[in-house]
Amino acid sequence: MKLRGAISGFGEVAARAHLPGWRTRPNLTIGIVHDPVANRRHEAIRLINGVRVYDDLILMLDGEAPSFVDVASPPAFHVAAARMALAAGAHVLIEKPMCLTAAEFGELTSLAAAGGRVLMCVHNWKFAPAYVAAHKAIESGRVGKVTSISFDRLRTGPAGAGGSGSQWRAAAASGGGILIDHGWHVFYLMQWLLGGAVPLAVSARIESTGNAGVDDKADVRVEFLDGVIAEAHMSWRAAVRRTSALISCEGGSLEVESDRVILTGRGGASEELPIADIPDDSYHSAWFAGVAEQFEAAINAGPASPAPRTNLAEARAALAIILASRESSSKGGAQVAAFEK
Repeated sequence: MKLRGAISGFGEVAARAHLPGWRTRPNLTIGIVHDPVANRRHEAIRLINGVRVYDDLILMLDGEAPSFVDVASPPAFHVAAARMALAAGAHVLIEKPMCLTAAEFGELTSLAAAGGRVLMCVHNWKFAPAYVAAHKAIESGRVGKVTSISFDRLRTGPAGAGGSGSQWRAAAASGGGILIDHGWHVFYLMQWLLGGAVPLAVSARIESTGNAGVDDKADVRVEFLDGVIAEAHMSWRAAVRRTSALISCEGGSLEVESDRVILTGRGGASEELPIADIPDDSYHSAWFAGVAEQFEAAINAGPASPAPRTNLAEARAALAIILASRESSSKGGAQVAAFEK
């Protein structure tokens, strides 16, 4: 029997990334869409044959009883939608960020556990071929233990310029800002590359220009439980776009530059690691196909299976680093605790 899925929030990321990703899964269907905005419902009707659209989420949940709900609305609406979907007995996948406060995280995870439902966040960069290759090199032991990580996420402005995506990213009321938009991805990647290490302390400098209350530049330093230091430099004010990472290890290093990975051994010899040839676009629909596969498998295996447990640990760490970064920046960059030892 196929899983019946619904999407809540049919903006650009849902239409261009989530929907194509779900369509790679033969044992589920997406035939239900909720969005309060009429033109987005019209776009769903254009893209999905026989889709049933709703402007009210409760009516959709009551009338359709979907197996799962994909929450793809702006961040400020994630918790309310997820709360209603879990209460209705649906499994829930949420676009990043899962939520904006520690209390919200506790509420959602408690609701999911009480109902025996799978709750996961879209951590699609774990399916980016370059980071898959880097992670495999670390897991295999080729470069030894990771000693430090540095990320650069440089942009000339918020993503989705001219569309609805750029509007929420630049608005504090909808949960925008670079820490949420890019930081969440960077922070779960840190933990994943470090094998699930716990972040202990954070120091950060965050800046805002042009949009009151919305951060557009951030420098974050995270100390993890095993002594590894991970840093991230993120900006929407850069002169050029750059997406890179340097992973230093006891036996060499891994340099990730866009879709390339260079492994350099201790002796200085370098090689470019083979990368899976996955056709992709600016919305990373191919990466979301990996998210969809993992989420479907988690529903079949149950909420206590490894994938949802790992995903929630990553989401908890990403949120903790964001909250600690804001606290640190408010204290002039002083180091503050993320989690206790």
